[in-house]
Amino acid sequence: MWAAIISEFADSPSQSRVARFLLENGFGVNPEGRIECNGIEVSATKVAKAIGTDRRVVDATARHILESPSLREIFANIRATPDLSLLAGPLGLSVITVIPKDARQKGIVGAAVEVVTTHNLNIRQIFVTDPVLSEEPRLVIIIDGTLPGVVIEEIKSLPQVKRVIL
Repeated sequence: MWAAIISEFADSPSQSRVARFLLENGFGVNPEGRIECNGIEVSATKVAKAIGTDRRVVDATARHILESPSLREIFANIRATPDLSLLAGPLGLSVITVIPKDARQKGIVGAAVEVVTTHNLNIRQIFVTDPVLSEEPRLVIIIDGTLPGVVIEEIKSLPQVKRVIL
């Protein structure tokens, strides 16, 4: 799916950057061609400034999205969710970030979750960065309380894991 979205903008690197930014941040396009995040309008000027392009490129990208039925469907329904890893300390949570050897390999999430649940830990949030959109894809697991050292070691020893970040 992501490859199809990116290929839709293959003839315009500027619009491709805008589309990638929108996807990475959970920004959508409303029926009027305005950028929004969870129903709240975000100015095209602010989006353009964030990625170092012109507002007109953002507007053109939004129009392009509305003209394509498949893109319109995706960008009309995309939503952003809070990243609890940024709030871990104040909320008493622990975060473990897994960098896989090959993010396209199957079973990475399942193997890591199995380690965590085997130790009877409560998972509050999991997110995975997309291997197509991210230069260094990762799996982030946020749990209640302190992460035991044995869990870290077991995740590190998984054959799919390149590196673990705490």
